[in-house]
Amino acid sequence: MDLDIRIGNESLPVDIENPFRFDISAVINDIIEFGNKHEVALTPYELDKLIPRMIKGVAGCEAGCPADAQNVVREGFGKFKLEYVEGGILTAIQTLENSKELEVKIFPDF
Repeated sequence: MDLDIRIGNESLPVDIENPFRFDISAVINDIIEFGNKHEVALTPYELDKLIPRMIKGVAGCEAGCPADAQNVVREGFGKFKLEYVEGGILTAIQTLENSKELEVKIFPDF
């Protein structure tokens, strides 16, 4: 499973080998550093809660059942605009205080 964090035109790709057992702290630390590089504090956006929810929504889509991914979109998360993209991809977009967009994408392993 792949996670892609994008701020403006730059992205931070993250490989998640096992979606059921991954080190969210390490992933969040990398994302926070990426945000710092862009002079954006990402902690207030609760990515430590959003990303596991998105992963759970996509994990299992390999079997062709995006029901939980669609539930994630219906339930929403804060001010993020969530979208399910055909093929099991989940996206979350929010405008940051510097007017750039923060985009989080989860891609299933097929």
